[in-house]
Amino acid sequence: MVNYNTIDVESLQLDTNGMDRKAIQMKIRHLSLFALLLICTGALAQSVAQQSFEQLKGLAGSWEGTLDGQALHVSLRVTSMGNALMHEMKGAGPDDPITMFHLDGDRLLLTHYCDAGNQPRMAATISPDGKTIVFNFLEATNLLNSQMGHMQRVTFTFIDSDHHTEKWEFAMADGKQMGGLLDLKRTK
Repeated sequence: MVNYNTIDVESLQLDTNGMDRKAIQMKIRHLSLFALLLICTGALAQSVAQQSFEQLKGLAGSWEGTLDGQALHVSLRVTSMGNALMHEMKGAGPDDPITMFHLDGDRLLLTHYCDAGNQPRMAATISPDGKTIVFNFLEATNLLNSQMGHMQRVTFTFIDSDHHTEKWEFAMADGKQMGGLLDLKRTK
């Protein structure tokens, strides 16, 4: 707590011409509150990547939908004290792929642990209205020429709090694209 009686008014270089001690103290309080408000506002400001990560974390829960006519279950779970989001698909292939989302400074990244045996990493681009997040390929670990390809792009489109779509695009080794659209509704 600031003791306003001990502040050296002359060192603050306030325009106190003609003001009594009580008016000077009120001016100092107003300036202090203004400074505190600026500090709090700066602390609360989030980057677009942080806002988008929070939006993705809002998807935590269980989801049901289809992929190419096949029933599909997706679970999303916030982990690592809120620093990561785990996305797991069941019924999407021979095994259940896992995708992890996290922030890297002012970038929102995902790493997809693919059935193909590689781990593509992608960076997000967020639409101006915040309703679409597109992750584009950056690099991959364990990407071998002998593999059939890798995930190239993932697009999340937010419809409402209980409905979103995910478009997963796979780049084949021969340059062709394949993938599918997941239309997901929240179950819990």
